[in-house]
Amino acid sequence: MNINFDVTKTIKGRKSVRTFDGNRIKESDRSALESFIEKVSNPFDVPVEFRLLDASRYDLKSPVVLGSDLYLAGKVKRCKNFELGFGYSFETACLYAHSLGLGTVILAATLKRSSFEKAMDLCEDEVMPTASPIGYPAQKQSLRESLMRKSLNADDRIAFEKLFFDGNFDTGLKVENAREFAVALDMVRLAPSATNKQPWRAVVDKDTVHFYEMKSIKDSSLGDIQKVDMGIALAHFDLTMQTEGYSGKFIESDPGIKLPKNVHYIISYKSVN
Repeated sequence: MNINFDVTKTIKGRKSVRTFDGNRIKESDRSALESFIEKVSNPFDVPVEFRLLDASRYDLKSPVVLGSDLYLAGKVKRCKNFELGFGYSFETACLYAHSLGLGTVILAATLKRSSFEKAMDLCEDEVMPTASPIGYPAQKQSLRESLMRKSLNADDRIAFEKLFFDGNFDTGLKVENAREFAVALDMVRLAPSATNKQPWRAVVDKDTVHFYEMKSIKDSSLGDIQKVDMGIALAHFDLTMQTEGYSGKFIESDPGIKLPKNVHYIISYKSVN
């Protein structure tokens, strides 16, 4: 997959957008986004199908969105790592949209889900975990959006040393000790998540980063929505590592270290530089 935008600049500059200016997307931007989502992939070999959906045609609605008549939606079959693969691919598409000047916000609970699932031609073995409005951000947020962001502490992020650890969960990782992983882990900190729970945790062990989920939201019929969040964070990590010139791969290699309560092993990243 060819990433032809500045990943770290895009991650740092992107915020969730729920208030749009009401203008239709330029044909050049829509065409570029459509071409990109046809080729989006993920390192977990999970096929994700994307579609751009016109809201008026399919009666698509969200009570938290104003001024957008277009949505990006994706569907995936239930399979191994489907939440991780979906989150990775969906976030990659959203980052690319931001690089075009388009606003996005990843929505799960606040969707008229029956209309979205019908528009996506959802089969029995498929799920549509999230969707996002697409459009140009309004110059000013709606009062509803401002209050929502404030209630979620949307701009707050957990400190680096409380998310990432050195060898085990007893020792917080200092940025200066994170070596080649420092920038990528900092981009993980900036990832969006359901109700801003920031469920990602990581332990750095020499040339390997072990990723974990701090689980605080129960599974639903959609699966584990926080694993989708983990996929989003892993996209930030992996895309940053690539654009920083590092090579590596995701592997299943649980180190078996002692875990805090409600923390579960997800996957590891091994540097091959």
